Amino acid sequence: MKSRSTLATWLGGLDRSRLARVLAKRKDAVSSPEPRSVGELADRLQRPGAVALVLPRLTLPCLQAAEALAALGTRATRDSLAELLDSTSPAAVHALDATLEALSDQALVWHDGNEALRMSAPLRQAWSKPLGLDAPLEELLAGTTSEELRGMLAVLGIRPPGTKQQRIAALMEHHSDAERVAALVAGAPAATRKLLEQSARSTPRQSLFVGFGTPDRDLPPGGRWALDRGLLLQDRDRYGPVRMPVEVALALRGPDWHAPFEPLPPVPQLVPITSAEVEREASVAATAFAAQAASVLSACATAPPARLKSGGIGARELARLGKAAQADDAVVRITLETAYAAGLLARDGDRVPPTEAYDAWAEQEPAEQLAVLLRAWRDLPLTPTRARDEDDKALPALTGAPGCGGCLQARHGLLTAAAGLPAGQGVKVTSELGPLVAWHRPLSDDASPEGTAPFSTVIREGELLGVLARGVLSPLGAHLAAHTDEGLEITARRLLPPATTTARIGADLTAVVTGTPSARLSALLDSTADRESSGTASVWRFSAGSIRRALDAGRTPDDIAADLAGSSATALPQPLTYLIADTARGHGRVRIAPAACVIHGDEPALLAELAAHRELSKLALRQLAPTVLVSGSPPATTLATLRAAGYAPVGETAGGTVRIEKRLPQRAAAVPPPRENVGRRGPRTTATRASDPTDTGMDALADLLLKAPPSAPEPDPFGSGVPFATDTEEIVAGYAKHLSYSDVRQLAHAIDTGAAVTVEYTATSGNRTVRTLSDLELDPPYLDAWCHLREAERVFTLSRIHGVMPA
Repeated sequence: MKSRSTLATWLGGLDRSRLARVLAKRKDAVSSPEPRSVGELADRLQRPGAVALVLPRLTLPCLQAAEALAALGTRATRDSLAELLDSTSPAAVHALDATLEALSDQALVWHDGNEALRMSAPLRQAWSKPLGLDAPLEELLAGTTSEELRGMLAVLGIRPPGTKQQRIAALMEHHSDAERVAALVAGAPAATRKLLEQSARSTPRQSLFVGFGTPDRDLPPGGRWALDRGLLLQDRDRYGPVRMPVEVALALRGPDWHAPFEPLPPVPQLVPITSAEVEREASVAATAFAAQAASVLSACATAPPARLKSGGIGARELARLGKAAQADDAVVRITLETAYAAGLLARDGDRVPPTEAYDAWAEQEPAEQLAVLLRAWRDLPLTPTRARDEDDKALPALTGAPGCGGCLQARHGLLTAAAGLPAGQGVKVTSELGPLVAWHRPLSDDASPEGTAPFSTVIREGELLGVLARGVLSPLGAHLAAHTDEGLEITARRLLPPATTTARIGADLTAVVTGTPSARLSALLDSTADRESSGTASVWRFSAGSIRRALDAGRTPDDIAADLAGSSATALPQPLTYLIADTARGHGRVRIAPAACVIHGDEPALLAELAAHRELSKLALRQLAPTVLVSGSPPATTLATLRAAGYAPVGETAGGTVRIEKRLPQRAAAVPPPRENVGRRGPRTTATRASDPTDTGMDALADLLLKAPPSAPEPDPFGSGVPFATDTEEIVAGYAKHLSYSDVRQLAHAIDTGAAVTVEYTATSGNRTVRTLSDLELDPPYLDAWCHLREAERVFTLSRIHGVMPA
């Protein structure tokens, strides 16, 4: 039965609540537009893109069980899976059932009518060689002749039946008995036993020998003995690696070997903790971060950071922002990335200034500001505080690199792991959350520096933001994990104090603000003083330079004193009033006038005429001396304007000599030919989610699907009346436009089963070649495969494949 039909049948047999649960788990596959039938739903759930989205969210036991199912193949049952995973005790059976239930909720694994376990084809393709095992015996025997089968059975002492299928069944029956295979190998020559034991433990890519049409010349000692008995198999034309069937490999690994299965998460060392202690620590961390983030963005508003030519904000600008806001590099990076994701910052040429949304954000209370940044942090497709790459080179911020789904899953795994800790207890050492994250999200990316604890970087981010406190999820983190944004703002307002509107200005020329200063107070102090520290308490220091900066901005001494007095909890100290008066007294005694160029001559009357000429007013001429004028326009513009007015000026060099104007012949700039993109492919990005339907609407959608016809009409790809048999065929046909339907089916079958295939391929140079490929992995519009001609992994474009033949 086709996998898609089996899934549709299974979905159609679910009750409404169970189907609604599947729909809620796979929102990405059922969102806009909603499926119209169970058949259409099954098709969507099995698309490679839909499975690729849900795969990183699986826990470690789900991935381990799925890989074991992929290794067992189409004959997998609940009992065979339990035996392979060594889950036969009552507790282990219960854990395995829970794991299979979780996979069923994702519509990745289901039971068919014959009690066999089925799995989605794209999920099976996630492992080219699951558990290091090759294909089943039946698949490897597909290219073997009836006469070769007769010879194998005769050597094994089995009377060969009449037909090829009967001989295959007889050989499969023999090799399916693990004890019989082990006894056969035990009586083999020593060289053969060593060869088979090494092959059983090695991965298929580490094949010990490869033949090329010479049955005995390239075989190591004992190889022919194993080939004659079907313990090792080779392609009919002796082209390719010698392969060991999965039944033989499992028999040689022995009854004590089992696939890894860890149904329970690691148990960290826990200590009792009260909710009051958690809230107190989270409040301190969140308050400090909110204040520092506001300072960082205020510094961006004052002087927008410059971007590197290669993109992003470099170390020099990050250090400048950190110094201006008195915040460390991690806080600066988190603030920039979250603010950019929230729309508070935007690229504008070579700068990254704040947007209009920042002005509204800056007027909000610290709790509301923090909630915006926390929501952005939760959904960031990167690890913002990662400051070094694999080569220990500094990484800029805001690089605009493609999204990293593994980084996002690391953060979600941290929230899930911390949320699963027992109530009233937290981990004794926060680094012990790392193994929990790895268990909940084994496919996540760990951006922590080498030599540090796993996921220490994302754990440290959670502590800086107040999401983690005392080794447990804080109330802020609990709302993030549950995606309850309204509750997040309410809790933030409870934990964070309101913005402070007054400062305590001391005689030592410092202004101290406890808590988070309001936007108005922060702007006032930033314009008249220099920030020395920020956090739960921020400190500014007044100096002659800071007061002069305010005077340069056009403010008068009286305005500065009045504004500071209105924002001070006490009267202004005398040293500050003296500082303002003394600085104002010397301000402006020397003035600097702008000038784009200088006009001078020996005739004062002529220069006075130029200064008074109406047609030259646009030059903004200003007379500094009887024989000196300054112009507000560049030299070239001033020369052209004077000449247009009837005068005959000449230009000078910086050294005072007359500049010779030599007109060079003009030539058109050579237009470079467009460069062809010769890269293998662009970076993979995280798929953008469409608007998800709400959980409350899943019951109604489940009702509609169960009442609709069981399946939608399947596509008729070539007008032949024969629909696509699998999703893989549909994908291949969509890209490989040069292939006939029979070729499409043959290539799709090779992809689904892992069989080798020979293709006629047109290279980028235009030359046509014939390649034998194995280990095929579909990655539309590409095909990853092991090329036997080059003896290396290669990437092939589906649209360049013109023919398919059996290998």
